[in-house]
Amino acid sequence: MRFIKYKLQTSDTVESTNPDLELLPSADRDADKASFLAATVNVEANAHNLDLYLQHLISPVVDDSGLQTGTIHVRCAQALGSEIYVGCSNGELIRFALQADDPNKLESYSILSRQTVPNGKPVDEIVLIPCLSRAFILSGNLLLDRIVHFYTLPSLDPVAPSLVKPIRHVVTLAVDHRDLQRPPLSSSGPPAPMDPVNFCIIKRSSIAMYTMRERLSYHKEIPLPEGATLARRIGRSLCIADKENYNMVDLEGASLFPVIPISQAPESSTAFVKPSITIVGENEFLILSWTGASTIGLFVTGDGDPVRGTLEWPMHPEAVCLDYPYVTTLLPNDTIEVHSIETQSIVQVISAPASSSPSTPTTEENSNPRSRLKLVSSLGGYLVPSTQRSDKMRTVPVRLLRGSEAIPSTT
Repeated sequence: MRFIKYKLQTSDTVESTNPDLELLPSADRDADKASFLAATVNVEANAHNLDLYLQHLISPVVDDSGLQTGTIHVRCAQALGSEIYVGCSNGELIRFALQADDPNKLESYSILSRQTVPNGKPVDEIVLIPCLSRAFILSGNLLLDRIVHFYTLPSLDPVAPSLVKPIRHVVTLAVDHRDLQRPPLSSSGPPAPMDPVNFCIIKRSSIAMYTMRERLSYHKEIPLPEGATLARRIGRSLCIADKENYNMVDLEGASLFPVIPISQAPESSTAFVKPSITIVGENEFLILSWTGASTIGLFVTGDGDPVRGTLEWPMHPEAVCLDYPYVTTLLPNDTIEVHSIETQSIVQVISAPASSSPSTPTTEENSNPRSRLKLVSSLGGYLVPSTQRSDKMRTVPVRLLRGSEAIPSTT
């Protein structure tokens, strides 16, 4: 199993907490260890020359017995500050923290805790809510019953059911992007009033709307006859993907309209096309549509109106991440393409890691990420140990002057 993490940052801020990009390979039966690497992208002043390199962060993630049998693999991960949270196929949640045990050695991530979600089902998604010090954990089987569990940050302690009960019968969830970007709670000073976090739970045939402070509040339900498999929300606009189309939902007006098909290929084509929705900014989404020969990326508003130009890829991306003004995509051959949002041009193509094998394209039969890389965003940023900092902070011998050798005062 390979587990790779990429970070976009400037060369002067190796330990900055700017938005990150993560490559999360799941199980690889031919690999002997699960590892977690970081790649730093140095952005020059003209913001068009990118230079990426890899750096190990975590190894191993799961034990050798699970890897040898192929029964346990990484399914998702998220990072915030000096913490990394990993979800596994056996329902295990693993918490890592950046620690410096020896000032002469490079800081490293080590395991602080590991636990299993109550239902013991695969962990499919981890959503971090820094402004509430909460983590939403989606686990279960998509064909049966998925559950959202609630945990505290950074400790990953379960929230007491007397305060917040888990939400059942979940297909997917969409937290308001505005709330995801709010700063963490301050640990100093008097406690400030806690603003609610708004989110939607997508069920088989409806959208359930909730808010959360200390407790969970249910508001209303909007019918969704065609269902949805993917959803992203910002404000009152919810972009969803059903089996055929991308749709926009006005959550206040409870109205829905289609935008564009997920696949525009001839109906004779049976290939499954994985939908992709990325929030670009206030009331702006990036959605991907397969034409049969290539994939186009459209920037649309919450009203479905196109903005900017379009992006294009020779293959349908496995994953998309935004680090404005760049869109970074992972292709099925494990290469990474970086586009400029402003010019819609490619600014860099990053070859697949030498140790990785080509990704298995996503199909309905192969929706379980078995030997593929993944690319996800960590909105709050995370810390990457800096080899440059270790070199610059190394100990240097200094000669001490005796009293008789003291430099005379000039005053």
